[in-house]
Amino acid sequence: MNTPIWHTASARGPRTVNADAVGAFARHGHSATFALADGVGDSPAAAQAARVAASAAARSLEENGPVAAILAAQAAVHELGGKGDAVLVVAIPFEGGYQVAWVGDVRAYAWDGVLLHQATHDHTLAQYFRDHGQEPAPHMEHVVTTSVRTTRPDEIGTAVVGTGGLVLTSDGVHKQLSLTTMRDVLAQPEAGAAGLVETAIGAGGRDNATALVVEPTRLADLRTIPIVTAA
Repeated sequence: MNTPIWHTASARGPRTVNADAVGAFARHGHSATFALADGVGDSPAAAQAARVAASAAARSLEENGPVAAILAAQAAVHELGGKGDAVLVVAIPFEGGYQVAWVGDVRAYAWDGVLLHQATHDHTLAQYFRDHGQEPAPHMEHVVTTSVRTTRPDEIGTAVVGTGGLVLTSDGVHKQLSLTTMRDVLAQPEAGAAGLVETAIGAGGRDNATALVVEPTRLADLRTIPIVTAA
């Protein structure tokens, strides 16, 4: 499998530190595994936990699957002692797309160049109330019910993205932008991950904002910058 064209962007926004992190790793002869983590809180410990979690998840063996990648991240975060936690999404390639696992409120989307579809389901108190037919209070949007440090294996969410394109985002992007706005940004060949982040911050985002975009095959060529040789 060839490594696809992908790109990422991140902005600290008005926070003290950028506690988001991205991981990508490809072994010889394999496509890349992608991970995006969002540290819980606004501190160096949160940022470190996110970096450790994203790296460990991305480097987990493909054949073990995405749940094992989350658990590998958990083991790595536990090695930090009692400091820092994060939420995490990981996408492991297979021939038909990506196997996805997550904890918390980071997201994965299927993206085919035209349609953008949310594949994950937020692990937040707000989503729990919605799932049970009740209207949540606004503050519940930011209360996660699973995290890398605390999750049990049976609490880890799983999904399959059956397209060549993939989008991973922290909540600083997807809680600021509607699905339609995200799709419209991605449809612009010059935008991509940077466009998502810039649009989220420009719309008044108050959190770290991070996106990772794996291009669908038919859009990849549009985002490849041609090399021009001067005479």
